[in-house]
Parts: sequence; C-alpha cells; structure tokens
Amino acid sequence: MADPRFHAFVAPARAHGGLGRLLAGTLLAINIYALITASIFGLAWLMFDRDPSMVWLENALTADTPFSLLMILTTFTGMALGPIVAARVIHKRKAITLFGPAARTLRDFTIALGISGGILGIAVVISLQINPPLPGLPFGTWILLFPLAIIAVAIQTGAEEILFRGYLQQQLAARFASPVIWAVMPALVFGFLHYDPTSAGGNVWLVVGAASLFGLIAADLTAKTGSIGAAWGFHFANNLFALTVIATQGTLTGLALYLTPYDISDTEAIRALIPLDLAMMVLIWLLIRRVLGNR
Repeated sequence: MADPRFHAFVAPARAHGGLGRLLAGTLLAINIYALITASIFGLAWLMFDRDPSMVWLENALTADTPFSLLMILTTFTGMALGPIVAARVIHKRKAITLFGPAARTLRDFTIALGISGGILGIAVVISLQINPPLPGLPFGTWILLFPLAIIAVAIQTGAEEILFRGYLQQQLAARFASPVIWAVMPALVFGFLHYDPTSAGGNVWLVVGAASLFGLIAADLTAKTGSIGAAWGFHFANNLFALTVIATQGTLTGLALYLTPYDISDTEAIRALIPLDLAMMVLIWLLIRRVLGNR
C-alpha cells in the first residue's frame, strides 16, 4: 500500500512521533476547532439574531439556507488550524509537512480534481435524466453564491484532509508500520463522524460505511503519492457536486441548485443508489491511482 514517497511524507513526523505527543496534539487540535466554531457561532448570534432561546441555532444547524451552510463550512477553519498548530507546537515541525511537497500537492490535487470532476459530472447529467430533481436555489442566486461555495468547500475538505491524512495518518505511520493502524483507524474515525441517525434514519450505517470507504481510499491515495493533494482533489470534487449541484434532501442543502426527489432517510432509494455510488467511488480511485502512481 505504501510508496517510497509516503515514507518521505511521513519522515518529518518521526522525530517527535510518540503516542503521548499524538494524544496531546489531537486534544489541542480538538480544542482549537471547538474554540473557533464557538467563536463563529457566537459572532453570528451577536450580529444577526440575539434570540435568548437559541432557536436560531437549531435553524442554523439544519444548513438549509445559504448563510447557515456557509457558516457551518467556515467552522472547518478551526479543524484545519488545529493540526497546523499541533504540528508546530507539539511535534516541532513545519505546517507545510502536513501537505507534502508543495508542487506535488498542487499537481495531485489538480489531476484528481479533473478526473473525479469529469466522472461525477457525467454521473450527475445521467442522474438528472433518470430521476428529475426538485428545484433548489434560483439560478441567479446560485451563481452569485457559487464562488463563496467553492472557497467554503475547499476549506471544509482541506481541513478534513489535513487532520485525517496530513496529521493522524502521518503521526500514526511514524510510530506504526501496519496500515491497519495508520490507514484503517483514521478511516473508521472519519466514517463514524458521519453517524447521524436523526437525519439518515435506517440508512445511517450505509452512510457511515460509504464515508469509511472514502477514508480508506483517501489514505491509500496519500500513501501512493506522498501528499494529500490527490485525496483533497477527489474529496473537493465530490463535496462540491454534493453540496452545490444536487444535494440529497435531509442533508446540507442550503447551497444546492437542485435537490434529489428522495430524502436521505428513504431506505428504498438510498439502498438502491449506494452500490452505484460506491462503484463510482472505486472507479475514480483506480483511475487517479493509475494516473498518479508512476508520476
């Protein structure tokens, strides 16, 4: 699974790679994320709605309006900043080491974005013909917000890749040789963070499983290329389509041009579509891996 480039990617984490430091760094990252998230929501409350009952917070967390979804995506700034500070303060290494070599990261991101974006685009066009969608945002509103959505999704996906692939995977690989530890464990944590039975209902474990599979794919792409660029490009393309082009009802719909005619808790529809989604995910992974494997 690992490549010589991955060993170079992990090398900066080896000098201060003890489990005690990893625990301290993880706790520091979580606290920074929590602090910045609380600050963003607190600022929103002061600026827009000082309702002491906090009903506005419940409405904001549904992320079914542009502002609420942009606010939620912006909180991932804290998730990105946490590992960066932990790497510098706890592990005594530069933040850039969380990404991999800059030129390679940018190249891998661009190639993965192109491959995954092309396949996902074709899939969306086919899907729109088979299952006519419901309208989301008016086109004029959507196109005005799209640049902000690109930035917000880049922050969200980049933060998750920095934390799970650029920090946890690196630090675990610096201490353990087995990919069961440095690839599978972060992937499972990533998957379980998508556990939301309130929204997904009986489909919740399908959602967790799909997210865990993506975590494994992202871990493998990082191991194969020696940077988080490929995983980030794939992640960014996937989430950009899922959040801004056609969003599943019951999920984060505030920035979507279209909505699916079914809800995330619709057992029959989701169970019919999950195998197709997983197959497409694997296809994209194999193509990215093949293109970048020998570069």
